[in-house]
Amino acid sequence: MTRPFTWIASAIFALMAIVHIYRLISPFELIIGGCHIPPWASGVGAVIAAGLSWMLCREARGASGP
Repeated sequence: MTRPFTWIASAIFALMAIVHIYRLISPFELIIGGCHIPPWASGVGAVIAAGLSWMLCREARGASGP
């Protein structure tokens, strides 16, 4: 059984990870509500978003883990 919403969520998380990686490669200033967000926060965000995307892909495929 295909799970289209799981695939869509996985693609969104993958896109978020790519944007975080782009910020690490070509640093630009990010200010949210007057608070400066350090570049290392994008590294954390990239790892989390990529991990969530990977887990959703596994779920959508029906792969079982160890």
